[in-house]
Amino acid sequence: MAAAAGDGSVKPLQCAMKLANGAIELDTGNRPREAYTEYLRSIHYISQVLLEEVEATKEAGETVTSDTSKMLKLAEQCLERAQSTAAKLGKTCLRPAMPVAAPVPSPASRHRRVYSDEGGKLSPFLPPEIFQKLQVVESQSSKKELTPLEEASLQNQKLKAAYEARMARLDPSQAMQKTSLTLSLQRQMMENLVIAKAREDTLQRKMEERRLRLQEAANKRFCSQVALTPEEREQRALYAAILEYEQDHDWPKHWKAKLKRSPGDLSLVTSLVSHLLSVPDHPISQLLKKLQCAVYRALYPIVSKGAAPGCCSLPPDADGLLAPGSRRLRPSQSLYCMPSPLEPSPAPRPPEGPCASPPRPGSPAGPSSPQLLGKDSSFEDLEQFLAPPERRGRGPGERPEPQTPGVRKEPMLEQLKGTVQDIHDAIDRLLSLTLLAFEGLNTAASKDRCLACIEEPFFSPLWPLLLAVYRSVHRLREAALSRSMELYRNAPPAAVGVPTRLLPQDPEAAGAGPYPYCAAAQELGLLVLESCPQKKLECIVRALRVICACAEDYYRARETALQPGIAAIGADDLLPILSFVALKSGLPQLVSECAALEEFIHERYLIGEEGYCLTSLQSALSYVELLPRRALGK
Repeated sequence: MAAAAGDGSVKPLQCAMKLANGAIELDTGNRPREAYTEYLRSIHYISQVLLEEVEATKEAGETVTSDTSKMLKLAEQCLERAQSTAAKLGKTCLRPAMPVAAPVPSPASRHRRVYSDEGGKLSPFLPPEIFQKLQVVESQSSKKELTPLEEASLQNQKLKAAYEARMARLDPSQAMQKTSLTLSLQRQMMENLVIAKAREDTLQRKMEERRLRLQEAANKRFCSQVALTPEEREQRALYAAILEYEQDHDWPKHWKAKLKRSPGDLSLVTSLVSHLLSVPDHPISQLLKKLQCAVYRALYPIVSKGAAPGCCSLPPDADGLLAPGSRRLRPSQSLYCMPSPLEPSPAPRPPEGPCASPPRPGSPAGPSSPQLLGKDSSFEDLEQFLAPPERRGRGPGERPEPQTPGVRKEPMLEQLKGTVQDIHDAIDRLLSLTLLAFEGLNTAASKDRCLACIEEPFFSPLWPLLLAVYRSVHRLREAALSRSMELYRNAPPAAVGVPTRLLPQDPEAAGAGPYPYCAAAQELGLLVLESCPQKKLECIVRALRVICACAEDYYRARETALQPGIAAIGADDLLPILSFVALKSGLPQLVSECAALEEFIHERYLIGEEGYCLTSLQSALSYVELLPRRALGK
């Protein structure tokens, strides 16, 4: 810990990740006592860093940074792993001859929970009705304005309390005064109710007139020669509700004036959308909660069915397929994507013998034994790797294998496609309604920024469940990737084609890290701490930039005469290095993460640097997934 904390050039978050990775490797290596110590050391380091940060920013009044929240989440995961490791240490003290008692049924809980990928543990996914209650609790807690009749009722209660106090002070002989007080009280209470009823009737008449006027404005905005669809009618009703909200609140007018003064200020767009979605009683914020609950209700049964006994069941021996160093942490809160799922049984191994050695680069490879590309092959066969699993290894003229009669395709993928389309429709509705409410946002740059600001609060509570479905769909690919990570965990970079000129000349030098491109693997590991697709994509872009920077440093250390304007790394070199980084990350769930990102990233990013980085990572994962199982041994 001291070595990690003493390195001033490394972020505290990366140091904490490094300590947690060391603890996880010890845990997966069947060394629970050392792992328990490392988990506690990681928690101690995180607490020290956060305490120093609080002391340093006490007088500045700074808010909590994103790295701080990530470190808190990491400390929570380490604490839970330490608890499970401590329980494992306690079980080893039991006598092996002790008979196993029958499982005692647990008391019935208030709601059903689904199984997670921890091999039988219960996941923190709440049922839809509980999730909906948590989503609307903020809007219910907002202050409600009293109607005239409610105000009159409160005033009459105060009059009655004062009347009872005066009556208690009068003598029994003062009957005339008691009667006078009673009649006066009744008259005042009746007057209050009559006045309040008249005020409320007037208010309701004015509100109805305003509603009709605003509805007319909404009808003009949505005028059409054909009949409106139900979605368009709902959009028109929401727009009328927005106009009515703006009649009662002044802050939307202030924001519109700011947008008019600074139309190109994107930071103003970010502040506006963040404030808009944080106001619980605004119609757009209420629509956001409603759409989130609808998507959650659609995802929850898929996860529940996938976790039910007999549906997508996994064999008990699949637990040994996990790669050492993969982060098997619970999928709760923001680290839901860190645990590796239980993989299916390993694929049939190729027969041992002389024919099992890997073919040379360029020679044809069978469909069941993909070849290991040489370090100078430059990934020429990535087209085969990127093909769908059912087409890999098939010739251009070969037909697909016929399906067994009576066996239906798994419906989970179709359900996921429908839910993905619902998510796209929901985000489009939120975006279009926001642009209707604030016309100053209707520019290309403001639209993109507005979309990014909407996606973050929309995906944050839904990503745990969404990723669980993606991991169930891609469980076979994750199992293959996990096996490759296990077999190649100690392989040198040259085993996956990294050229020597892009490796450190002195691996034992200070600051070189435990292995080449270690900083890139740590940066890629930060992806699992995010819950927004845009931020996850930024982690991938940063990881590839770190790879390019490290490759430049390694090359300059070897080659003193580097021509100016010529990069040390090209596209042919990037993919082998990225494959090595993916191997060292120990994250088989990157397959599902990338599949989800490909669905939810905006098209504008897919044709730029972000899309190139995402495609490169997918290519590297496909290559690592198909690494031959016995190439290292041969």
